[in-house]
Amino acid sequence: MVEDPHELSALYALDALTGEDLERFEAHLAECGPCRRQLDGLRGAAGSLAFAVEGPAPPPALRGRILQAAHDEGQNVVPLRPRRSAGVAIAAAVAIAACAAAVVLGFWAASLHHSLARDRTALNILGDPNAQRVAVWGAPGQLVVSSSGAAVLAVRLPSPPHGKTYEAWVVDPAVHRAGQFSGKTFALQHRVAPGAQVLVTLENAGGVDAPTSKPLLSARA
Repeated sequence: MVEDPHELSALYALDALTGEDLERFEAHLAECGPCRRQLDGLRGAAGSLAFAVEGPAPPPALRGRILQAAHDEGQNVVPLRPRRSAGVAIAAAVAIAACAAAVVLGFWAASLHHSLARDRTALNILGDPNAQRVAVWGAPGQLVVSSSGAAVLAVRLPSPPHGKTYEAWVVDPAVHRAGQFSGKTFALQHRVAPGAQVLVTLENAGGVDAPTSKPLLSARA
């Protein structure tokens, strides 16, 4: 049993609590505004992760290497601090959800670790309970914009054809390049101001200085 009910938010968001911990946290949740706000952010992050499609199939030898590495590192146990910040709890919820997907995909833990490290900014934005969430036209997904203007496209597009890439743009009203991506959840590389429009086009690999094709999807902050 976990002593501090604040530690249970991440597990509750993933429906991983049972028994006494579940009953105790739900009683605590009814009286704790910060936990309710944190839970809203955790659920939003988990929902946005659903738009990310699984990565490439893992090499056949990966499972054995992971198990061997786990065995070799088995004695290197670091005691955890008893309290975690809200930010760490959000990261923990995302990590738990991603780890569950990795088990289904066949111990794809190496790719998971790399993805979490690379997409830390995107995960923080997706887990922000105060972020604005806007439906995207043209594809399943959301545009998630934090109060600072940092933004994430949580979308699902087919893999781009060979020699092509998806490129994001922010129009406010000038057109700004916001980065190239493979069609999955992506942190924009340009701030999104209130009222700005976000577009995605299909371009030649390497990107271009201005859109050359009709937008495939759009959203307005």
